[in-house]
This record gives sequence, C-alpha cells and structure tokens, in this order.
Amino acid sequence: MPIDATAPYDDQNIFARILRGEIPARKVYEDEWALAFHDIAAQAPVHVLVIPKGRYVSWDDFSESAPADEIAGFVRAVGRVARTERLVEPGYRLLANVGAHGGQEVPHFHVHLFGGKPLGPMLARQDG
Repeated sequence: MPIDATAPYDDQNIFARILRGEIPARKVYEDEWALAFHDIAAQAPVHVLVIPKGRYVSWDDFSESAPADEIAGFVRAVGRVARTERLVEPGYRLLANVGAHGGQEVPHFHVHLFGGKPLGPMLARQDG
C-alpha cells in the first residue's frame, strides 16, 4: 500500500524492525551508515535493498534532514553493494520510490538495486 512520504517516521515499519534484528534478512552489506539485503520479492535476478540506518521516511526526508557525512556514507554504501554484487559491468538500475505516486510501500527510505539481466525500458509506455 503506497504511503505518504511526508508522514512522521514509523518505528514499527518492516525496515526498522530488520535494523533492530527483530526480522531476519539475507544481508549483503552493512556498515555504520547502511544495511543492504536481498528483497524477498525479487523482481530481477539480483534485487538488493539498501537502507540507511537513520530514521528517514523518504528520499526527500533523507536529502533534507540527514547530515552530509550520513548522506555520503549511504551513497558510498550503495556503490559498494553494486560492486560487490558485480553489477557495474554489465550494468544495473538504481530506484528510489517516493510517496504514493512513486509507489513507495515502506515508510523508511530505501533504494533498490536491480541487475543480472537486461532490464528494458525504465517505465512502460503510456498511450494517450
């Protein structure tokens, strides 16, 4: 169910619970800024979620509120995951959904890394 990207942070969201160790995840990478794990509903041969360890609802919240060192640490973590998963060559897609129109379903900022096959067009063509 799409969420409101401007809503307050919900400490009971699934990613907050994964960060606290209440729900298991197949971890790919972890450092002081980020946690990366395989998506349980993978949409590509490689589908990894990367989440910051801070309490941010969306990209908008993260980019507005996070300190510069946290933003830099998170961005570097995303790059490390892409390299670790061997996605840089032949290529991958990085996606962050924001709010209801963007299809965001979990009220904790996260990015999806997709790869392992040609991914086709970014959006389905809309006629009319």
